[in-house]
Amino acid sequence: MHLRTRLKQLALTCAALATVTASLPAAAVADSGDRHHRPSERSLSAVIRYTEFGIPHIVAKDYADLGFGTGWAQAADQICTLADGFVTVNGERSRYFGADGAPDGSLSSATKNLSSDLYFRGVRDAGTVEALLNRPAPAGPSRQVKELMRGWAAGYNAWLKQNRITDPACAGATWVRPVTQLDVARRGFAVSVLGGQGRGIDGITAARPPASPAAPGSTSGPDPARTAAAARELFAAENATMGSNAVAFHGGTTANGRGLLLGNPHYPWQGGRRFWQSQQTIPGELNVSGASLLGTTVVNIGFNERVAWSHTVATGVTLNLHQLALDPADPTSYLVDGMAERMTRRTVTVPVKDGGTLTRTQYWTRYGPVVTGLGPQLPLPWTATTAYALGDPNAANMRGSDTALGFGKARSTEDILATLRRTQGLPWVNTIAADSSGNSLFTQSQVLPRITDELAQRCSTPLGRATYPASGVAVLDGSRSDCALGSDPDAVQPGVFGPSKMPVLRNAPYAANSNDSAWLANADRPLTGYERVFGTIGTPRSLRTRGGIEDVAAMAAGGRLTVADLQSQQFANRAPAGDLAAADAAKACPSVLPGDQEACRVIGAWDRTVNTDSRGALLFDRFWRKFTSGVPLSEQWKVPFSAADPVRTPHTLNTSSPGFAKALTDAVAELRAARIPLDAPLGAHQFVVRGDKRIPVSGGTEALGIWNKTEPVWNPAGGGYTEVAHGTSHVQAVGWDGSRCPVARTLLTYSQSSNVRSPHFSDQTELYAGERWVTARFCEKDILGSPALKVVRVRG
Repeated sequence: MHLRTRLKQLALTCAALATVTASLPAAAVADSGDRHHRPSERSLSAVIRYTEFGIPHIVAKDYADLGFGTGWAQAADQICTLADGFVTVNGERSRYFGADGAPDGSLSSATKNLSSDLYFRGVRDAGTVEALLNRPAPAGPSRQVKELMRGWAAGYNAWLKQNRITDPACAGATWVRPVTQLDVARRGFAVSVLGGQGRGIDGITAARPPASPAAPGSTSGPDPARTAAAARELFAAENATMGSNAVAFHGGTTANGRGLLLGNPHYPWQGGRRFWQSQQTIPGELNVSGASLLGTTVVNIGFNERVAWSHTVATGVTLNLHQLALDPADPTSYLVDGMAERMTRRTVTVPVKDGGTLTRTQYWTRYGPVVTGLGPQLPLPWTATTAYALGDPNAANMRGSDTALGFGKARSTEDILATLRRTQGLPWVNTIAADSSGNSLFTQSQVLPRITDELAQRCSTPLGRATYPASGVAVLDGSRSDCALGSDPDAVQPGVFGPSKMPVLRNAPYAANSNDSAWLANADRPLTGYERVFGTIGTPRSLRTRGGIEDVAAMAAGGRLTVADLQSQQFANRAPAGDLAAADAAKACPSVLPGDQEACRVIGAWDRTVNTDSRGALLFDRFWRKFTSGVPLSEQWKVPFSAADPVRTPHTLNTSSPGFAKALTDAVAELRAARIPLDAPLGAHQFVVRGDKRIPVSGGTEALGIWNKTEPVWNPAGGGYTEVAHGTSHVQAVGWDGSRCPVARTLLTYSQSSNVRSPHFSDQTELYAGERWVTARFCEKDILGSPALKVVRVRG
């Protein structure tokens, strides 16, 4: 860059910063939220400094301005994805995309646009979000968060008004429209209920009473054993489209006595549940860097000068069911303590693409909406005698942004815990944190229905007695008022657990989670004593959990850890399944494939990693997927699970299982049919295509137990795995060196923008392919020293 141009940029930056900071003392910033719902007395504005890879550093003098800059910058990178999400939460997908089209799954489980619209229109018609916004904090959102939402909407709208859309995904589309503060809040509501009402949208919107009280066959209910198995499968971590790893190391294990944090969320690579990077600064009030879920106003996962945190999807079941005993004379009335209560009917009308409308009725009860299934595998039929109501405490929770905002201001892991106690806003994640004083933390502090084991024992229906132990899904007797959820005295809303009931692990040498329950956050200090709805105790762990614990426990034991060690762990790409099973598979292979010594040689020679140059990884991957999906866990290993040795058991591959021979034979045949050499390097057949580039990616599937999780899309006709559905997304490796500048390395695997014409459409994806990192620029000297510095002053 020419020196004169460089000096001009620095001058512009300094002038912009002076404008932002000089007129407003820190004490005044804290009061800026008092203007909520009052007419804006001035135009909103912010300064955005872009550094390498299009990462914006947003500086503002109050929360409304910070929201403005954040909304602007997100729109610049993700206008089409954001606009699609606002169509969803406004219940207009059928109007623009057709009733039978399918949403991208980012904001709910709805399989059709019509069911999505019926649910979100129902939320809108009922004024659900407006009522939550009007609740005083801490039960409702704070003034600061409301100001952030107001500003975010204004920033999004200003970008839309002042810029031409270049993304071909929505250029010229009539569904890209201005939004309101309420739209932003509705999107936040959708994220909050993803694990509850959002999981049951098809069943909520399809619920219909039986044609008549005496309809033939209308009294048959779900089979408890089959339903329990389906619930266990539905809520199993290995089947989820979101997951994560995270580990915090105590200062006793590190080179300088300060904490370390490695966060590795596994989220979708496409659609509205992507992360987006930024730094948010209000001088004297807030200075935080990290990643936000698209459409959110705060940093959800990140770090500041004293503390860093990440989240992993928790095992706590965020919904419950109440089984309703219906009035024999009226299937839309149910009995509570012998008295009939009429269901509330919500009539919802949805505009559709041809210009017409469709109207449906939803049925709501004191416990929540009537639901006729949680997906096709878990039907809950509405009969003449029985119906099921879905309870979701996060449908009354709009506190998640306050939790994230509190994290951004935290100075220690104890501040993280204090924020969780005060806001109680996380719907479906654990929190792992470390600080510059050397503290480590794990806690499963999430908003869960207050299902105690005692309540489940006392109030479960026959169906619930099967589903609760198997999956944590409680089915309670809705005909008894004494089977209501009750309240904890330290909870901010009725019907949820208070902070004193949450699993917490402080200052262990390491605190880690890979989407199993809280039990083995540290294998030497297991957590027990929590209710079943939080997760299991003393049960088999996933291979990802087992492999992760082996790795981080060894790291902690070795000591002298640095940020570089975290980076090495992220890309170690060790396959725990290979360490456990590849040698046994290779040994048994000749008896399965007597005429095929090549396959046996390839498996035996495989280096047990999933690096892009690993030969044999693809063959073992295809074999292992088939084996683990076709053979029950109890038959996969010769040595069974032992709760006394949960990290090393089960082990020793059961090669005598009929499923072993079939899986190996089918995997070899599959690769040969696709004309893929059995010993091809993994990266030649696990890649993503961005523009005219084929970018190889490392990592592997949940079943293999890979830390650097990659769940790719198999397309043998296209050459193997040709896209990533979900997996490693926003990675951060964070430590401190005694200065005010954290030592942080980050990586956004799918890059900052989904616009194919953006220079930041695939730049970090190429970094990820090369296992390279972004050096985070947090302090002013680092931001101003960026060779890519670009300063933008944005105004309404």
